[in-house]
Amino acid sequence: MPSAESSNDPSTRELRWYQGVPRYAWLVLIICAMGWLFDTMDQHLFNLVRSNSVRELLEANPALNNLTSGQMDAMTKSVGSQITAVFLLGWAAGGFLFGMVGDRLGRARTMVITILCYAIFTGLNALVRTPTEYMICRFLTAMGVGGEFAAGAALVAETWPARSRPMALGLVQSLSAVGNMSAAVITYFMSAISWRYVFVVGAIPALLVVWIQLYIKEPDAWLKAREKAKISGDKEVGSILQLFREKDLRRNTFAGMLLAIAGVCGFWGVGVFMPDLIASACKPIIEHWPSIQALGPVPLIQKKAITAAIQVIKSKAFFLQMFGGFFGMYGYALLSQRVGRKPSLAIFLLAGLIVAEVAFNMVHDINTAYIWAFPLGFCGLAPFSAFAVYFPELYPTRLRATGVGFCYNCARILAAGAVLYQGVLVKMWADPTNVDDSMGLRKAASVVALIYLVGFVGLLIGPETKGKPLPE
Repeated sequence: MPSAESSNDPSTRELRWYQGVPRYAWLVLIICAMGWLFDTMDQHLFNLVRSNSVRELLEANPALNNLTSGQMDAMTKSVGSQITAVFLLGWAAGGFLFGMVGDRLGRARTMVITILCYAIFTGLNALVRTPTEYMICRFLTAMGVGGEFAAGAALVAETWPARSRPMALGLVQSLSAVGNMSAAVITYFMSAISWRYVFVVGAIPALLVVWIQLYIKEPDAWLKAREKAKISGDKEVGSILQLFREKDLRRNTFAGMLLAIAGVCGFWGVGVFMPDLIASACKPIIEHWPSIQALGPVPLIQKKAITAAIQVIKSKAFFLQMFGGFFGMYGYALLSQRVGRKPSLAIFLLAGLIVAEVAFNMVHDINTAYIWAFPLGFCGLAPFSAFAVYFPELYPTRLRATGVGFCYNCARILAAGAVLYQGVLVKMWADPTNVDDSMGLRKAASVVALIYLVGFVGLLIGPETKGKPLPE
């Protein structure tokens, strides 16, 4: 099986990153990219149908029939935030668990398990009848989502040539935006029928498992590291405790955690609520459209038409946001090859903070929603490319999946708290006159976006790894 050659090999130094790469490495890249693409697609299907689906489940509860429209809106947002937080906790739990499994059982086997997990439970989301059932299914979906990334990133890192590894990993992370855009396309076409059909489509990635089992093998680097650990007996494989026992690994782990907290909390605490902001800002405008007024005085018919119109706008804006995310993540990989991992990340963390603050105060209608969606995705998702490019370079082979999974998923636990905290702030700062339904969300986003500053502490203590081989 091909191994990664040194980046200092004179015979390959003048080649572009994609030239002279073994065919098997490309196969690994394609499969891992598809796994992560479908992974991100499944996670964002919920974000796009969150309001519609949660409200439908709440309205089916006879005990809530006496709530006013405003009270139902508030409860929908609150329960939606709780389910999102539960998803992030499941994501973290899966990342911790399957990160260790990836180092102990193998990268390819772990990918099979995690893809089956998130695909099957995404499909089961279509059958939920209560918010509690919804939470359970989202938690179990997230277990698979959280575990797949670390295994896939480690597999690509250990299979691709050293000179090409950063761009290959950056491409894998960039293609996650295609998964996000796929979620927008699916909801655009399917949610008019029912949000439940959206989740049925999300179960399709289970078919990818067959391809993995047939063609992907465990990398030589992992096989050698496992044997070496068995022989020496003093190097534990796939142990979270090992991340803190050695000085350098401890430093790298704290740096990775802080960087992940900044990026993950910034996106999940702010960026994913852009569709909710768009709904709040555009609803008063859509209610006065001539096409809506022409439907007559029947409230139920108008309500359904307004909901459908808002969903279309949200899907289009989210598509633009993720389109920007693709270029942002790939842009980080390119820039990190030129100026280094840390300076590139500093640029994008600062940009993420500025754009989040501006975007959530500038979106007031459909046009501004479309205008600001792209830069919000470009700057908000770019740091995620660092998690694929930089994190695998911080850990030796025997702890690579564990380390990547631990850093990434510690952040998800805090992101769950950021989501809940944002929900509290939204209620606290809501417009008491109910004239501006978006006021609380705008103010809350401005506060939560400050989490990007935490990443600069991680940059201070983390090492620069540009041009260095993967630790053995």
